[in-house]
Amino acid sequence: MREPTPAIETRGNFIDGREVEAGDGTLIDVRNPATGAVIARIPNSGPADVDRAMRSARAAFEGKDWGGMDIRARARLVNRLADAFEANLDALYRLETTNNGRPVNETRAQLSRLPDFFRYFAGVALARRDDVIPVEGNYLNYTRRTPIGVVANCTPFNHPLMILCKSLAVVLATGCTTVVKPSEYTPLTTLKLAQIFTEAGLPPGVFNIVLGLGASTGKALAEHRDINKLVLTGGTEAGRIAGSAAAKVFAHQTMELGGKTPVMVFDDFDVERAVNYAAFGAFIGAGQTCVCGSRHLVQASIYDEFVERLAAKTASIRLGDPFDTATQLGPVISERQRDRVLAYAGYGRDEGARAVAGGQAATVPGFEGGYFVEPTVFADVTADMRIFQEEVFGPFTSVTRFEDEAEALRLANDSPFGLAAAVRTRDVARAHRVAHAVKAGIVWINDHHRLDPASPWGGVGDSGLGRECGIESFNDHFDVKSIMVATGDGPFDWYRDTAGQRRLN
Repeated sequence: MREPTPAIETRGNFIDGREVEAGDGTLIDVRNPATGAVIARIPNSGPADVDRAMRSARAAFEGKDWGGMDIRARARLVNRLADAFEANLDALYRLETTNNGRPVNETRAQLSRLPDFFRYFAGVALARRDDVIPVEGNYLNYTRRTPIGVVANCTPFNHPLMILCKSLAVVLATGCTTVVKPSEYTPLTTLKLAQIFTEAGLPPGVFNIVLGLGASTGKALAEHRDINKLVLTGGTEAGRIAGSAAAKVFAHQTMELGGKTPVMVFDDFDVERAVNYAAFGAFIGAGQTCVCGSRHLVQASIYDEFVERLAAKTASIRLGDPFDTATQLGPVISERQRDRVLAYAGYGRDEGARAVAGGQAATVPGFEGGYFVEPTVFADVTADMRIFQEEVFGPFTSVTRFEDEAEALRLANDSPFGLAAAVRTRDVARAHRVAHAVKAGIVWINDHHRLDPASPWGGVGDSGLGRECGIESFNDHFDVKSIMVATGDGPFDWYRDTAGQRRLN
């Protein structure tokens, strides 16, 4: 049953624990991508609005209510926030489905795991120990870690809450504060979460939100003189621009950028299972994921069977109302994104690839204004084609033939991106060889899209730098201070016996 259309609200920035007016009066429409209808309007925040949020975050970081909170009290609070998140799951997944168009089954399954990110990092905060370092001589050398400060976080439209929580959980557990700039397409669940956390006891100023366009609001945030860390998930060019700005103030950076995930399917793997993983990897989230299985490299002996079965599987996927539990594929986020996907279908045809499924806009009865695209598969794709090299960010995958392991790796690594890769094989030795040799920060063997708060997440090359999740992310939210204590009590005078002393430092 189609969800009722909510009243159109004008929303504001979230600063100091409450929603406030922002911008110069210019408003941005937020649309439901399944219908095209406007569901909210938000301001386009300017530098003064960003500065207000940054000052709030800095004051909270330095204040006693948050900055003075001891580790155990903070861990207890973060666990309470996880409980509050869980208590509001129904409202959150429905709002997210309305705002980004993912089928409700997907949204519910994804959001239900997010409280674990907060619980994991609360546990890490309690278990963390500083180091005592063995050094030469009569010295005690140890480290102290201090939270880095204010984290600027620019989040995308494809997984609004999941990508936010990967960063927010570690920000809170480490004692940092944040200013978040969500995608102008999908700001609503970010605002809702800030309200939930504030009501659950998060001090004002710890979690602030500025709304607006990336080119203006995002730019003002990334180049703000007072940020200590920039976290951005988005396109590679956006990462270059924001990263260059943040580098001017020597901010820490974590960037999860574009991807073009190669999936290497060897002939010892079950073809039906490989096809089911291919459909999942390529079409979950309408293919709007940085780790979308967008390049399937298939061994020649099973190539034709794989293509035939994948085409049939793709044709069976049900598009429809995201709130209908029978729906398997929702719309892409916007008319612009739909047009981009269709343009790449045109590039594939023009360059001689074989369209075996989809490649057209789709009309869903009752949702004629929605941004639906048929799930699309192109076969006989070669490495020089645009659809092999460039990120589409939609329900779109290609299939390329290879003869042996060496050719599979050559094709997989023929890309400027290096976020994720996948291997389908029953040969244990081959699985480890290929995982070691492929250019990627994440490799799945006989799986796809698996994520865990304890497992580092990030890429190499044009896919970015730094890691989210795991100890790696936790440690990057601290400055490390080395403290050297002389424990001997012998006399010291360099200038009395300079020639006889063995070392200067």
